[in-house]
Amino acid sequence: MSVSQQPSSAGTATRKLCVVMAQLDFLVGDIPGNTRAVIEATQKAHDEHQADIVVFPELCLTGYPPEDLLLRPSLEVRVSEALDTLCAANLKPAIVIGAPIRQSGLLYNSAVVIEGGELTGRYFKKFPPNYQVFDEKRYFAEGRETLVMPIHGVQVGITVCEDLWSDGPVEDAAAAGAQLILNLNASPYDIDKQASRKALLERKSRENRVSIVYVNLIGGQDELIFDGGSMVFDHSGRLDVEAPQFVEGLFPVHFLCEHPCQPVSQPLPEEPSLEANVYNALVLGVRDYVNKNGFKSVVLGLSGGIDSAVTLAVAVDALGSDRVRAVMMPFRYTSGMSLEDAEAEATALGVQYDVFSIEPMYDAFMATLEKPFEGTTPDTTEENLQARLRGVLLMSLSNKFGSLVLTTGNKSEMAVGYSTLYGDMAGGFDVLKDVPKTLVFRLAKYRNTLSSVIPERVITRPPSAELAPDQKDEDSLPGYDVLDQILNLYVERDFSADAIVAEGFDRTDVERVIRLVDINEYKRRQAPIGVRITERGFGKDRRYPITNGWRIGK
Repeated sequence: MSVSQQPSSAGTATRKLCVVMAQLDFLVGDIPGNTRAVIEATQKAHDEHQADIVVFPELCLTGYPPEDLLLRPSLEVRVSEALDTLCAANLKPAIVIGAPIRQSGLLYNSAVVIEGGELTGRYFKKFPPNYQVFDEKRYFAEGRETLVMPIHGVQVGITVCEDLWSDGPVEDAAAAGAQLILNLNASPYDIDKQASRKALLERKSRENRVSIVYVNLIGGQDELIFDGGSMVFDHSGRLDVEAPQFVEGLFPVHFLCEHPCQPVSQPLPEEPSLEANVYNALVLGVRDYVNKNGFKSVVLGLSGGIDSAVTLAVAVDALGSDRVRAVMMPFRYTSGMSLEDAEAEATALGVQYDVFSIEPMYDAFMATLEKPFEGTTPDTTEENLQARLRGVLLMSLSNKFGSLVLTTGNKSEMAVGYSTLYGDMAGGFDVLKDVPKTLVFRLAKYRNTLSSVIPERVITRPPSAELAPDQKDEDSLPGYDVLDQILNLYVERDFSADAIVAEGFDRTDVERVIRLVDINEYKRRQAPIGVRITERGFGKDRRYPITNGWRIGK
């Protein structure tokens, strides 16, 4: 079989074609389970939509990203068995799936076409990405060939994800006579991603005068969220079909195929607000992390503050109230308002709620430490002890009941180290890890538009860790409206201190914030993973050395 097949005269005849976009959630590493999911989805697409072609996401057989599972010696055998199973299923529609394929000793990120029980086409991704969260060049070789082949009498070009973002693959397929291009994706979510995808697809389809079917993965994989949003642009650059983001499903698209194929337009989903989009990403991330890793339930510390309130709401929306436990752990500095608000949140969301004072434990620790601490003045040591006692309680509940501890720190706090190792950072998954504090407030307001679960004064009162009398976050940090802007410029856009000051910020604030970011890398390395929603999260995106002599400035 040739990797690239030239168009035939049969492709010029007008015909109807039904392409189903299989926007599905796959489990990384579960090749047999993912294979069954492909078969079941294909049968359903045939039964319900009379599909001619079913297109699945990138690397759907292994899940994405499989990372060093790709280095396992048995990978080739398992993938080969999966392809044999798919061929033996003798599925009526043609399927286009993503799988790692080895050829001549090299591994390729591939798209595979199976039709009539036979593997009829293979395409090797030409541009494996190696930036941001992507590390594909560690595993995959670069493909060289263009694939345009007849499927149900239509000349179809195949590309994979990054091939769309680079010059060459789409252009080559169009030049080779493709009436329609199928693009398989595992494109991670960030706040601005869908708009960028649309702009790119509009340009590529219009410039090459070819319709493009863009099929994207959905689901959470560790810190990454795949949001779906599969879509079809026609040869004039018009968006004709768009599947909703964060919704798993089979989405049929009907084409009238001459040259090129013309999709039949469908009503487009309403554009979600930024807050709704981010909230849905957090819910999906929590649901998949908890369920795919086999946790029965989650537990979190509920402080009466805004971060834990939003985290609780996300957890309940992801898992249901019966799988969520909230624990208030008051101390002498905990206000009555915090106790009231935490109870109100737990009651509104219907979760199991406990109150365990840390006062007796704190006193016991301080009695033990009385002699070594003699002659010293109370400082952050005593504050951190409070946080660590709470961490011990939560981890004990986690061990006893098989619950995952959700931590509640936001991106602003993670950036400047406003958190306690082995205290409020103790846990398995940080829901708000990539959410700036100012956005946390917006998410709280958004969630209350769905149902009122967060008391208004939690949103309006000044944030406080309540680790000392009358403590406020802004006593030791710039206001969050200023802090988040500085952090965006430094962390996400790589501005220097001088460049940030030139944007109009106070130099003292800028240098202080940058210093805090730099010296707290060691904390972030020990923090739990969390949902990524920006282009530059603390995790796969940003890899700074802990030990280094780089200094702020230019």
